[in-house]
Amino acid sequence: MRKIILCTLLLSTAACTSGPNYVRPRPASADQATFVTALPSATATTAPDSTWWRIYEDPVLDALIERALAANTDLRAAIANLKAADAVLGEARNARLPQTMISGQATYGRTQPPLFLQGDRFTGQGGIQLAYEADLFGRVSRSIEAARADAAATDFARAAVQVRVVAAVTNAYLSACTATRAIAAVRSSIDLTTESARIIALQERAGSAAVLDVARAEGQRAEARAALAPSEDARQSALYELAALLGLPPAQVPEAAARCGSAPGPHRPIPVGDVAGLLQRRPDIAESERRLAAATARIGVATAELYPRISFGASVAQAGGEGISQSRGLVYGLGPLLSFSFPNTSAARARIRQSEARTEAALADFDGVVLTALKEVEQALSGYGTSVRRREDLAVAEQRTEQAFRLADLRYRAGSIAYVDVILAQSELVRARLALVEQDRLVASNLVILFRALGGGWTPAPSR
Repeated sequence: MRKIILCTLLLSTAACTSGPNYVRPRPASADQATFVTALPSATATTAPDSTWWRIYEDPVLDALIERALAANTDLRAAIANLKAADAVLGEARNARLPQTMISGQATYGRTQPPLFLQGDRFTGQGGIQLAYEADLFGRVSRSIEAARADAAATDFARAAVQVRVVAAVTNAYLSACTATRAIAAVRSSIDLTTESARIIALQERAGSAAVLDVARAEGQRAEARAALAPSEDARQSALYELAALLGLPPAQVPEAAARCGSAPGPHRPIPVGDVAGLLQRRPDIAESERRLAAATARIGVATAELYPRISFGASVAQAGGEGISQSRGLVYGLGPLLSFSFPNTSAARARIRQSEARTEAALADFDGVVLTALKEVEQALSGYGTSVRRREDLAVAEQRTEQAFRLADLRYRAGSIAYVDVILAQSELVRARLALVEQDRLVASNLVILFRALGGGWTPAPSR
C-alpha cells in the first residue's frame, strides 16, 4: 500500500501539460491611436457607455430595451446556449474527480459447488469501484482549458446578440417615431395642395385661370397624397419589427411606441472612444479570441492521446450464496491501471494535425473579425458624418423654399405673378420638407449603426 501511494505522488509530481501554451494575439492595428475618419461634429473621444441608448433620455425607449433584454427570442436562445456551454465546462472539470461505479448481481441456478451442495440455489454479489486518472500529460487540464474558453466564447456570442437586439430595438423605435412625423408632414402637404387646388378651381370658373393651371394643381395634390401610403407603411413596418424584437405578436404593438410623434435625438456629445478601446469592447472580437484559445487547447488534448493514461483504482466486492454454510466472501483491491493505445499512433497524430489546422483557421478568423470591426466603425463614422452634413444643407434648403413660397404667395396676392408660380414654389416646399424628414430618419439610423459598430450595449460577465 505504501509503495502504491508513493508511486502516485511521484507520477503526479512529474506531470506535464501537452501541446502549446496559448498566447493572446496582438492585432496589427492595436497601436493605432485614433480612427482614420475625421470625427463628426457633436462627438467626443470618451469611451461609449454600455447603456448608450440613455443618451436619448427617452423613458419609453429605456422601457422597450429593458423588455427586449428579458423577452427577445434570439437572446433567450443565446442564454440557453450559454447554459449548455457551462454544463460542458462542468463536465470537463468533473474529470478531475474520482469516478465511482456500483454493481450488483443476483442469480439462481446450478454452479459447480462441492458435492454436498449440489442443486439449484441463489447466489449474489455486489461491489463498488473507485478510479482516478492521474493527469500526467495534461489531457484533462487541456480539456478544461478548452471548455472554459468555449464557455467564455459562448458568453461573448450572447453579448453580441444583445448588442444587435439593443440596436435593432432603438432603430425600430426611432423609425416608427420618424415615420409618424413624416405622416404629419405629408398630411400638412396634402392640406396645403388641396387649398391651392380649390383656389385655382375657383379662379378657373371665374375666368382668371386656365384649365392647365387646374390640372397642375390637381396633379400636385395627387402627388402629395401618394406620399402618404409609403409613410404609413413604414410606420407599421417599424412597429411590427419592434413587437417581434420584444417577443410580442404584431397585434400587441406597444402603445407608447405607437404614440411617438418625433424621434428623440442625443442630449450630449456622442462618445466614440479610440481604436484600443474598440478592440477590447467589441464582443465579436472577444468571442473570436476565445475560440482561438479553445482551438489551441485542443492541440494539447490531441497531443496527450500519444501518451498512456494512468488510472489508480480501488474496489471492494462481496459475494455469497444460499446453502448450508451461507458463506460470503469479501474481496478488495487497490492499484494502478495503465491504458495505452499502442502502436497505432497514426490516428492520434492525424487528430493533432486537424487541431493545428483548426487553430490556424481560428487565427485567420480572429484577424478577419478585427478588420471587419475597424471597417464597420470607419464606415459608420463616415456615414453618420455625411448624413449630418447633408441634413444641415437640407434644413437650409427647407428654410429657403419656405421663404420662396411665402414671397410667391405675397406677389400673387399683389397681382404681379400668376398662381401657377405659387404652385411651383409650393411644390418645391413640399419636396424640401419631406426630404428633411427622410434625412432625419437617416441620421437617426446612422447613429444607431455607429453605436452598434462601437460595440456598446453589454457588460462583461464574471470570468469562468
